[in-house]
Amino acid sequence: MNLFVALRYLVALDDHKHFGRAALACHVTQPALSNALRALEEHYGCAIVKRGRSFEGFSAEGERVLHSARRMLREQELLDQDLKSRADAPQGHLLVGAVPTAMPIAARFVALLQRRHPGILPTLRSLSSIELETGLDQLALDLGLGYTERMADTRVPLRQLPQYTEAYFLVRRAEVPVAGGLQMGPPLPWAEAARLPLCLLSPEMHNRRIIDRAFAEARAEVRPAIESNSTLTLVTAVLAGSVCSVLPGALLGTVLEHGGLEARPLSHPEVRIPIAFMLHSASRPSRTLEAALQLAQEPEWLAQAARHSGALRD
Repeated sequence: MNLFVALRYLVALDDHKHFGRAALACHVTQPALSNALRALEEHYGCAIVKRGRSFEGFSAEGERVLHSARRMLREQELLDQDLKSRADAPQGHLLVGAVPTAMPIAARFVALLQRRHPGILPTLRSLSSIELETGLDQLALDLGLGYTERMADTRVPLRQLPQYTEAYFLVRRAEVPVAGGLQMGPPLPWAEAARLPLCLLSPEMHNRRIIDRAFAEARAEVRPAIESNSTLTLVTAVLAGSVCSVLPGALLGTVLEHGGLEARPLSHPEVRIPIAFMLHSASRPSRTLEAALQLAQEPEWLAQAARHSGALRD
């Protein structure tokens, strides 16, 4: 049995919570993955995976093995990067997570990072705030882009690098489509937006809680016409139907060329939400993470993030 391979399969099973999907992620057959996990159980002399008709979680001993597996694999990755990298040319993987509303900014960031350092292979995942914080805590993520206001409620020791401030807009189909891109209208009070048919993120999403908080402060009651946990659905529903939506600037920045949409900044109250990169403060950064942290603090990058998230200027 190759111990590191078996541990990697174990971590993949935890990430995907499904034997078949874990096997696909590891590019092996499901029987090969299952056999490796059984060999791991024989090696440690205890049950690790709870098995039923489907994956049912880990035993208490399995949780301990999983925790150690993540740390062992991380140390292996750190050593691998140290031996293969040069000071000006980091080599290796970088796993980045971002809340859905910040994905356009995160995508720009990893693209710029990879262009600067071709030896870095970034993997970007869209995650809920809870998944983001859990991933950072368990060292399953190197870096996360999300809401700093949640840091006061988490037990995870996180370091933050402020990136931009999230502003909000009411988006709807324009009465008269024009050439030349997104039409910007005058500010609109949240209370007036509440009276429109809205497509909003579903209640479990932290972004929805921010929006609900703004409506409550405006003393407005909202009954959405459509709810979804997909940010793509918000824009698509506006384009295809008769609903409006509330979008942060980072999402609005992806439709700047669409002359069939109108956006109006939301006001009364003024909502400005800080977004930051976060990382585990007690973890030694890899070579690839060091390169990412350097980029994340550069004025040129921060100006670009601001252009595509709030000011919405090219």
